[in-house]
Amino acid sequence: MKTKIIHVVIACLAITSFQAQEIKASKFGKGLLNIVGEDSTWTMKLGLRMQLLGTSTWEENASNETSFLARRARLKFDGFAFSPKLKYKIELGLSNRDQSGASEFTHNAPRYILDAMLKWNFYENFEIWFGQGKLPGNRERVISSGDLQQVDRSLLNSRFTIDRDFGFQLRHHFNLTNTFVVKEIFSLAQGEGRNVTTGNLGGYQYTGRIELLPMGNFSNSKGDYKGADLKREKTPKLAIGVSYDHNSNAVKTRSNQGSYMITDTGFFETNINTFFVDAMFKYNGFSLMAEYADRDAEDPYAKNSDGSLTGDEVQVGKGFNIQTGYLFPSNWEISGRYTSVNLDKTITGKNPEKQYTFGISKYLVGHKLKVQTDISHLEVTNGNNELMYRLQFDIHF
Repeated sequence: MKTKIIHVVIACLAITSFQAQEIKASKFGKGLLNIVGEDSTWTMKLGLRMQLLGTSTWEENASNETSFLARRARLKFDGFAFSPKLKYKIELGLSNRDQSGASEFTHNAPRYILDAMLKWNFYENFEIWFGQGKLPGNRERVISSGDLQQVDRSLLNSRFTIDRDFGFQLRHHFNLTNTFVVKEIFSLAQGEGRNVTTGNLGGYQYTGRIELLPMGNFSNSKGDYKGADLKREKTPKLAIGVSYDHNSNAVKTRSNQGSYMITDTGFFETNINTFFVDAMFKYNGFSLMAEYADRDAEDPYAKNSDGSLTGDEVQVGKGFNIQTGYLFPSNWEISGRYTSVNLDKTITGKNPEKQYTFGISKYLVGHKLKVQTDISHLEVTNGNNELMYRLQFDIHF
């Protein structure tokens, strides 16, 4: 199946090359090809990236484990169609990790599609997005995996993120003053994650987010969603975001993520709410990102028809993450991260976790070509502590 998809992609590019007026090989990191239609009414940029990861862990009272894998391998297409106001993005995941998470509602089709989104700037500063993509949840999740400051995201993200889903998003931004920028996002989604092909159990998922940039936009238009201060901001820049997510009659243990809560009569449904507050600060090579997450549920215990517990519980609780780094003129960076996750033990049975991470990165061509390594110490209350070392190579065409 993977071979067939790759052949289709190559065939499409070959056909396009005969119909396009202009095809340019891009500068490294700016896409493999930039294609412009004969009448300039459409464009397409093709990108390819991969992450090669090695991990070694030492857990108390257990043997050492080492693994090597292609953590991510992805194809990305983006551009505009008919008008620059109508943009699109398609991202395909080819690695096993990219395609993991199949269920009875996704098993009948490959999980290649990560993003498939149309973006229409229909009026002034208003945009409507339709399709599958990341929901406007916690900042760390929305930052691309290729633009992270450390090897991978934090425990807070893995426990609380609302990740990708299918639906629409309405986005708007305006200036309070010459420098104070406000951005608003509203999202309505299916509520069960990406690539669900049959059925839509429960209700819908509603997400609202507001972002405040009191010191204006970052030097890079997406600088508040990139790890490390690679632009070495000449003046301090700050972005503050607040998100609230309500998943009506949710059927999974982590809102639209996690496992399905199955009972003797079907699926257990409950309302799940997730709240995020986050911030990004950058100045002259220094960066700081902080996040707080809080999840609760109307009824966290999945029950059978006779009232007995199924053993599935909503992963309610709180999390906090803070990380900082400094980029030297040589483009070496040191970074540190502290994460605390406290799931409600009376409900989930899980002990509080704290993780400390120290990282070193070498940016050869920004985030497009870099080497990153980090070491983490995980402390689990009344449980086994863990030491983890990681080394990762990133290359993005």
